[in-house]
Amino acid sequence: MILLDTHIWVWWVNKSPQITPTLHSIITSNKSKSFGVSIISCWEIAKLVEYRRLKLKYSVQDWLDKAIAYPNIRLLDLTPQIATVFTQLPGDFHRDPADQIIVATARVHEIPLLTKDKKIQRYSFIKTLPEENISAENE
Repeated sequence: MILLDTHIWVWWVNKSPQITPTLHSIITSNKSKSFGVSIISCWEIAKLVEYRRLKLKYSVQDWLDKAIAYPNIRLLDLTPQIATVFTQLPGDFHRDPADQIIVATARVHEIPLLTKDKKIQRYSFIKTLPEENISAENE
């Protein structure tokens, strides 16, 4: 399984041109596996729409229903273990709670995280994909 960061999930479902050839290759070469999405990504998307930082073609609920039903998507709950791990992340990780929960989810499930967020890519306590250093919009 590969965990999708919120922006990657949105870009993939929306068929965004922000899905680079590298990201597209990672997604298509792993289609036989499942892709995890943290439940916090659903909250994050709803908040982005509320703050008018993300525009969807459907209502948030309809978009989430369709996106969760996307091929090989597995919604990962916020468990007590993840809630504990996200408050005790080792090293120097930034203070964004959604990113902390996503990183903790990757740690608990021991799976790589697909992200373009450089802050997360620089965090050495999880494996991120793509492995090369690519620019991030979320910096």
